[in-house]
Amino acid sequence: MSPADADRLEENLTRLAGQFMAALTRPQVLQLRRLIIANADTFPELGAAWYEQGFERVLATLAATFQHLADEGLLRIDDPPLAANHFSGLLLWIPVNKAMFHGSPQHTRGELDRYTSAGVTAFLAAYR
Repeated sequence: MSPADADRLEENLTRLAGQFMAALTRPQVLQLRRLIIANADTFPELGAAWYEQGFERVLATLAATFQHLADEGLLRIDDPPLAANHFSGLLLWIPVNKAMFHGSPQHTRGELDRYTSAGVTAFLAAYR
């Protein structure tokens, strides 16, 4: 599977998005996120380290992938880090915010699949 396969771009991005969603919406990850956010004022270095070593690294990897796809002519991206943030926001906004406010995951596997599909569709509409 090559990410730069024009015929399979949507399929490959959907697979990537599904793995991303599964990892970041696990109950343990959501609990840790909530704990770190709740203590960010008291322990700002902890929050910064968690963000920089975790989510920021994922965003950098996504940005590099999107730059490669743009170099191959498959996406139109002027700002890969911003595109990476758009991609993750399209995927995670609903399930993560619902979990943060409810105290536990509020999504089903079917809903995650729906958010994944809709997020990839919106991303490609903006960047293809």
